[in-house]
Amino acid sequence: IQLNFHGSAGQSLMAFGVHGVTVRVAGDVNDYCGKGLSGGKIIVYPPPESTFVPEDNIIAGNVVLYGATGGELYLRGIAGERFCVRNSGASAVVEGVGDHGCEYMTGGLVVILGETGRNFAAGMSGGVAYVYDAVGDFAERCNMAMVDLEPVPEEDDLLEKLHHHGGDLAYKGRVDVSSDMTGHDDERLFQLISNHLHYTGSGRAAEMLENWEVHRPKFVKVMPVEYRRALQEMERMRMGVAAE
Repeated sequence: IQLNFHGSAGQSLMAFGVHGVTVRVAGDVNDYCGKGLSGGKIIVYPPPESTFVPEDNIIAGNVVLYGATGGELYLRGIAGERFCVRNSGASAVVEGVGDHGCEYMTGGLVVILGETGRNFAAGMSGGVAYVYDAVGDFAERCNMAMVDLEPVPEEDDLLEKLHHHGGDLAYKGRVDVSSDMTGHDDERLFQLISNHLHYTGSGRAAEMLENWEVHRPKFVKVMPVEYRRALQEMERMRMGVAAE
């Protein structure tokens, strides 16, 4: 099912949305967009006739993806406060967020291609976020009580693999971006930003991908400490069973 809208959406657009439904909005969305989302896609971008710079302007309200358990969200612009609060499994790409981003998050993937507000990752116990830290001050706005900040290391064969598959691994489903969350950050991040460009036409995403060697080192991986420990323990158990 494909639903295409033009203008300003009210509160709770695509609330409790399910797999197989894609909603596109050429305009903006209000609070609680994607609340309880369990599948499907939400794609929001400015209308073609707009003259403002998308990455410098608000396109979504507060509490986006509250309690989501699955699905995807792509916002060509900035979201308000409490973005992805209590997200448990959805993936999202956005070009900036307000205060308390990824608050109480327990699962899923979040990519932020711009600035964040204060108190990011408060109570974040699961999932992974990648934040573009252009000037190196993100740590001052991140709540470090439950998370560590890690670099996104370079993968030597990433561009070769993408070239081999036509540069579109993620949205053709060849790679599961949610697998092995303790590694493959370079590939996962590149794919999610490629998705964002594919669905929204984002100029910021296009520039980052075109100059990946310059922008990749500016991303910070936000990794919950206990989540990482649990994933590592599960991997050790899996390897032990395989060895038997």
